[in-house]
Amino acid sequence: MSRLLIAVLLLAGSAITAAAQTAGPPQTADNVLSYVPHRVYDAKRQGWTDLEAMIADVMRADVVFIGEQHDNVAGHRLQLAILQGLTRRRGNIIVALEMFERDVQDSLNSYLAGVTTERDFLASSRPWPRYRQDYRPLVELARSYKWPVIAANVPRRLATAVSRRGLSALDSLSARDRAFVAREVICPRDRYYESFAETMRGMPSHRPDSLTVTPAEKQVAADRMFEGQCIKDETMAESIAGGLAMAAPGALVLHINGSFHSDYRLGAADRTIRRLPGERIVVLRFVPVADLDSIAVATRDISDYQIFTLAGKP
Repeated sequence: MSRLLIAVLLLAGSAITAAAQTAGPPQTADNVLSYVPHRVYDAKRQGWTDLEAMIADVMRADVVFIGEQHDNVAGHRLQLAILQGLTRRRGNIIVALEMFERDVQDSLNSYLAGVTTERDFLASSRPWPRYRQDYRPLVELARSYKWPVIAANVPRRLATAVSRRGLSALDSLSARDRAFVAREVICPRDRYYESFAETMRGMPSHRPDSLTVTPAEKQVAADRMFEGQCIKDETMAESIAGGLAMAAPGALVLHINGSFHSDYRLGAADRTIRRLPGERIVVLRFVPVADLDSIAVATRDISDYQIFTLAGKP
């Protein structure tokens, strides 16, 4: 081999090594950059804290609710940071997701166990449109640690049936479908009901004046929609409680849901508290804002911690 060829090969090898060193380790769910600008408000102490201090506190909980705004990109990045922080402190974590429904649990389990490919898993599990950006890092981190991931929600078609026909729709379900819904469903006309009704009135497609029906019929329709909401909350709560009951002692369930399901410890949080008396349940809430330097914390009791992030892209 000529000296010139040897020199060329050595130069090429040096370039490859340098490129590899520059590139660093592969971007996995465990080392992907998840930090974004944020501020954390501690409701109990009524003051500002930091993310690591918050994680050090919530790691002692039995169930942690993360109430997200589904379109908040920065919030999704920090969810991963929270889960990564918990992995440094706890060895027994269960991830539960509103974004997957109970009837795809077998498909999710098969993927987590390495039996099926990710393509097959996604083809059979109805992932949310932004699954790859928003929730895949959480699932992949759980998969790398061999943690359970719970498809916590009721199938949408069953919630829709209740929203249209009321809770009586559950009586006509097959045994298989009924098993996808919480065994106990309670829908009191309480503070959560009033909050839900107010939210629905603010949505154009649900305003009472958009329906050419009597006031009584409007009320029935509104009540049925709330009952559809209730079976989502009850089913997520039962999924959380069931996952904790089946886990080894000392497990922590981290549940991701839209913030309405856990604000003020109502909704799924309230129904989980009912099923797990005596357990420590912590509620986090992500709040996108335009400016992190001028935040007015208007409602302190909405969650145990409020995590403010910049609205829009990080």
